[in-house]
Amino acid sequence: MKRVKRRYLAVQFDIDGTLSQRDFLDAIWTAVSRLYGEFGASQTGLALIDFSEEDKTAIIRVSLKTLSQVRAAIASITRVAGKDGAIHVVAISGTLKSLSNKS
Repeated sequence: MKRVKRRYLAVQFDIDGTLSQRDFLDAIWTAVSRLYGEFGASQTGLALIDFSEEDKTAIIRVSLKTLSQVRAAIASITRVAGKDGAIHVVAISGTLKSLSNKS
């Protein structure tokens, strides 16, 4: 069996007010599902690794094969939990250690 290659994305969200982990993750899943359907969303292997509401940052793990699809879905987000806002990819890395060095 072949090992699944993953990438870690450091993202920053620009949203007025507070944002919960659940609302953040729901916004990303909704964007991926809207663009690629449920089958495409299931292929991403999307997982939330870290979330900081104070710094307005998060770390997301995705499959290497679907990295470009997830980035496109994140770029398409304009509303999160009924509030206008955006999510920006700050850095991408193969390991959490090197991601912390980049961002």
